[in-house]
Amino acid sequence: MTSRKTHLDTLSISLLLACCLFWGFQQVLVKATLAEVAPAFQAAIRFAGATVLLLLWCVWRGVKLFRADGSLRAGLLAGSLFAAEFACLYVGLQYTSASRLTVFLYTSPFWVAALLPIWVKSETLRPVQWLGLACAFAAVAFALREGFSAGGASTWLGDVMALVAGMLWGLTTVVIRASSLARVSAEKLLFYQVGVSSVALPLLSLALGEKWVGSFSPFTLTSLVLQTVVGAFASYLAWMWMLGRYPATKISVFAFLTPLFALLFGALWLNEAATPSLLAALVLVALGIVLVNRKSA
Repeated sequence: MTSRKTHLDTLSISLLLACCLFWGFQQVLVKATLAEVAPAFQAAIRFAGATVLLLLWCVWRGVKLFRADGSLRAGLLAGSLFAAEFACLYVGLQYTSASRLTVFLYTSPFWVAALLPIWVKSETLRPVQWLGLACAFAAVAFALREGFSAGGASTWLGDVMALVAGMLWGLTTVVIRASSLARVSAEKLLFYQVGVSSVALPLLSLALGEKWVGSFSPFTLTSLVLQTVVGAFASYLAWMWMLGRYPATKISVFAFLTPLFALLFGALWLNEAATPSLLAALVLVALGIVLVNRKSA
């Protein structure tokens, strides 16, 4: 039985920063690849490839994925929530801007902080930690506020879909921490999610009428490989490993860094302005992370 830690250490913080950094970069990759590969089809390729890589990893490491351990029902629930989250994201992008969608998506830690203590008392946040969570979310909204000016009458549906996606992300974390999934290996935990997604997302792509292409430019091929190997396999495996060993509420707050990293990479790659408000938001996110992870006296 793996012992759980009550606070984040240097290893977990390093892994979290690396994951959020790549996830922010991946958003720019996805955007740059849209001209050749539709978004839901991109996700389908990514998760199908990640499922194959995970199976090979488990064979190499001797991890038993199909041994009965009482986690099937919870695993299928977590996988369905994970796949539904991505379905909401891709459908929502048809109605709202990426910046608006990102703001609403990153309400996920609020769902974790509000619901998880019902089942896991050790995850209860103190008032100063709630303040840190609020600081982090306010920073994201502040940095992405320009996206709200582009909103129109039809954006409400996309906003709702993004809020639902954030809720589904939070509920996935809650299911993982409050069920038998908290005791399974990181590999099996990830398998439930990428496995279900690799089945559900191609169906979503077909339902959306996306065009499936079979040949890719060198850039697109590189993008898909990075999204699959680093994004859907390595970074998610690290995330699942950390969920099994560290407080989920403190891990989740780091997710606020992802959209800010995405804005930074957008500025470097897509020549989008890195405004003073973005830099101020980064400071607020850092403050929020410090407050959420502050040890009690």
